[in-house]
Amino acid sequence: MLSPISFKSQEICEDPQFIVDGANRTDICQGTLGDCWLLAAIACLTLNEKLLYRVIPPEQSFTENYAGIFHFQFWRYGEWIDVVVDDRIPTCDNQLVFTKSFRKNEFWSALLEKAYAKLHGSYEALKGGNTLEAMEDFTGGVTEFFELSEAPADLFTIMRKALERGSLMGSSIDVKTRTDQGLVRGHAYSIIGLEEVIRLIRLRNPWGFVLWKGRWSWSTISTADRENLKKQTVETSEFWMSFDEFKKTFTKLEMCNLTPDGLQDDVRMTWTVSVNEGRWVRGSSAGGCRNFPDTFWTNPQYRLQLYEEDDDPEDGQVVCTVVVALMQKGRRMQRHKGAKFLTVGFSIYKVMQGQNQHLQKDFFLYTASTAKCKSYINLREVSERFRLPPGEYAIIPTTFEPHEEGEFILRPIVFVSDRAHANKEIEHDGIQGEKRKKPKKQLQAEEETEEEKKFRAIYKQIAGEDMEICANELKTVMKNVLSKRKDEIKTEGFSLETCRSMIALMDTDGSGKLNLQEFKHLWKKIKAWQLIFKQYNQNKSCSISSFEMRNAVNDAGFHLNKQLYDIIAMRYADEHLNIDFDSYICCFVRLEGMFRAFNAFDKDGDGIIKLNVLEVSCFVYFSGLCCILCFTSLKLKSAFCRNQ
Repeated sequence: MLSPISFKSQEICEDPQFIVDGANRTDICQGTLGDCWLLAAIACLTLNEKLLYRVIPPEQSFTENYAGIFHFQFWRYGEWIDVVVDDRIPTCDNQLVFTKSFRKNEFWSALLEKAYAKLHGSYEALKGGNTLEAMEDFTGGVTEFFELSEAPADLFTIMRKALERGSLMGSSIDVKTRTDQGLVRGHAYSIIGLEEVIRLIRLRNPWGFVLWKGRWSWSTISTADRENLKKQTVETSEFWMSFDEFKKTFTKLEMCNLTPDGLQDDVRMTWTVSVNEGRWVRGSSAGGCRNFPDTFWTNPQYRLQLYEEDDDPEDGQVVCTVVVALMQKGRRMQRHKGAKFLTVGFSIYKVMQGQNQHLQKDFFLYTASTAKCKSYINLREVSERFRLPPGEYAIIPTTFEPHEEGEFILRPIVFVSDRAHANKEIEHDGIQGEKRKKPKKQLQAEEETEEEKKFRAIYKQIAGEDMEICANELKTVMKNVLSKRKDEIKTEGFSLETCRSMIALMDTDGSGKLNLQEFKHLWKKIKAWQLIFKQYNQNKSCSISSFEMRNAVNDAGFHLNKQLYDIIAMRYADEHLNIDFDSYICCFVRLEGMFRAFNAFDKDGDGIIKLNVLEVSCFVYFSGLCCILCFTSLKLKSAFCRNQ
């Protein structure tokens, strides 16, 4: 077989058409690409014209206003985006290699597949997947996943109501082999319809032809019903089978609800949804599941407030209905780099009202989760429906193993009955503001201590006549002073980079050097930070875990947002996720400088500053930090940033 070559549609046939007689499921036949999961979702999409033409904007053609390009719209992590492609399509021997219509001159399905491949980076990225992924990208809906071996007794009713409300559904059988009845394991099928005549289900094979060989009796169906069922089967790739046989043969049911309305009851409900973006960062917020208690508490935490209970619940319980959906971002696009879907899940904990601080390790050691996903799984999205008592909760999204990095979005969907008025919010810990906590004042002795007398002598010896020291001299002073301290942290001193940061922090006159008083002030700070370091340096290794850095920073009086904790771990932790004493002090010096510089510019105390270009340079110098670190950690409105 020849290698595929891309040709324009006009070169493949004489009269190319975008859509002929409407876009329907007969226009979708799988090619050599293993993307049956995508085609099964497209087939379901054609059942709802409103959804279809949201994804495929109408009034596109190869004739009127033709420009050689077509555009499609997909839901991408909380927003709809437009994807534009040209009309060159891979062919071999003048035949389309991938998805095609049964009409040789119709190209909407092939171009839709191309646009979806562009969304994920390549056609190669579409090999293998779950129908739910594409359904979600076509609708922005909320997914649900059923293992048919554990399906609820009223599954047929749930599916019927889902179809009535426009939900998209697909199914598959584990492992890539053929069954005795001709179905293919590991292959995705679209669920087209249900009939309650004798509980039948209608499915479609995206290959474009049927391999189902199972039998069931028509004898119990009236002639009229029999003819009606045959009319609904519009092509050879569709078939009916009994619902009981379906549950025995298939292993998975995938459902994408256009609205998260309760499918297991007849009460119509309204709902609110929020999209929260986050990420797991190795050494900072990638703590793993509850099996890893030392790091679990460092995972991102989101607050959920449920105030209004469901109206007239059947079981009489006072509860609030909520669906939590955790979706991984960008993994399919990174497949060529070896990325795979992480094994992810989440837990939900009841918290005290108004408890907005990041929950610590001890909380999770002695508190059981209120609810959690059924299992951790390596799918793009894990979702679960819960009925929880009114109150405040913390949602903890995690990977199964710690230290695994990735981005995600968390979507809590809160249900409120039509008569209720919701007051439900979700809040990420630390997002509402980044303020410096004022450390408790400690009484300092006015008289010079024996230690101060020693480093005064060392200081005079190194400083020379001008009684000021530069960064290199400061490095020498620090090494000598630290070497004379007993029962303290064993260290070789500080790096030149750290010493330069110290001078940037304490150099009040802009000389680039420290005088004795400035040095004494610096030393008091270092001693205080050293005591905090010792609390978390349990193994006397002269380093602390990057996960513990969050607590050390808080103990020093700094309250930062999640993004800055992640940046600190990425900037200062080594390959073993430890932060040595030199890096620890360097970080604290820069944090001190950043807050000091910010407060100097924050004249009215509202937590927002506006800088011109010269002031930005001054800010960066005195804070000792790069611009990006400052701007991401503080609510800094800079004219310099806006003009860039």
